[in-house]
Amino acid sequence: MLLVLGSINADLVLEVDALPRPGETVLCPGWRLAHGGKGANQAAAAARLGARVRFFGRVGPDPWGPILRRGLEEAGVEVDGLAGSTRPSGTAVIAVDRAGENLILVASGANLDVSLDQLDAAGLGPGITLLCQNEIPLPVTLGALARARAAGARTILNLAPAASLPEGALDPVDFLIVNQHEAAALLGRRLPAEEAAAALAGPARTCVLTLGREGAVAVGPEGGWRVPALPVRVLDTTGAGDAFVGALAAGLDGGLALPEALAQASVAAGLTCERLGAREGQPDRAAVEARLESLGAPVPFTPPRAD
Repeated sequence: MLLVLGSINADLVLEVDALPRPGETVLCPGWRLAHGGKGANQAAAAARLGARVRFFGRVGPDPWGPILRRGLEEAGVEVDGLAGSTRPSGTAVIAVDRAGENLILVASGANLDVSLDQLDAAGLGPGITLLCQNEIPLPVTLGALARARAAGARTILNLAPAASLPEGALDPVDFLIVNQHEAAALLGRRLPAEEAAAALAGPARTCVLTLGREGAVAVGPEGGWRVPALPVRVLDTTGAGDAFVGALAAGLDGGLALPEALAQASVAAGLTCERLGAREGQPDRAAVEARLESLGAPVPFTPPRAD
C-alpha cells in the first residue's frame, strides 16, 4: 500500500497569452477551479494507475474542504487520514501561457497544520511505501520518513519545492526525486544531470532526476538509468512532475523494477501535458500501457563517480 503525507490545495487556474513579468498586469478572460497540492496530485496519479493509496493531510472549514475531499475520493484515494484545520484550505493561483509553461503562487493554509501524529494509525511497516513532498512543515516530513524507515517501510521523498536540508536528513530516504533546480539547491551548484544524480544518491538511496522534455535519469545502488520523455503536444505542464512522481511511486509499490517504474512515470508525465489541469490531465493505467511501447526502453549507464 502507498501512503501519501502531504499537501492538498484548491487551484485557481488562469490561462494567459504570456506569463507576467515583475510589475506587469496581465488580463485573461476568466479562471477555473482545479484540484491541486503536490501530495494530493501524486496520490491521485498513483491511484489512477491502480495503486491502493491512503492520503494524510488537512483541509480548512471552508467550501473548498468538501470539494477537495470529494476530488480525492473520485480519483480512488482513501481519505480516512484527511483531517480538518482552523486555517483556510490551501489555495494556489496558477497562470498558464500558450506554450504550456506556468507560474504558481501557493497559500499553504491548512497544510501548515499537517502533523506527524496523523500517521499513528497508518500501519507503517514492511510492504508499505510512504511518499512525501515539501509543501507541509519540513520537520513533519523528515519525522515521517524517519519513522517509516525505522518501521521497515519503503520511503520516497520528492523534495519540491526546493529546500536545503539539515545534515543526515536524507539518511532515511530510499528514493529521492528532484528536478534540476531542486538538485542544484541541495548540492549548492548546478551539475550535469548524471553527475548530480550520482552526487545525491547513496549506498542505499536512489536519486531520480527529472529533466522535463529530456526525460529523467536515475542513479542508485544497482547503477544508472536514463529514460526518455514521451513525445507529446504540450498543452499544460502544470501537473507533469506530480504525475511522474505518483506513477513512479505506484510502480515501485506494485513491485515493478526501477527501469519499468521509470518508463511508467515518463509516460504518465507526458500524457498529463496533453490536457489542461494538474489533476484533470492525469491518465489511467490503460492510457499509460497503450503508450509504453512508443516510449522506448530505459537505457542503462555507468554512473560517474560522485565527488
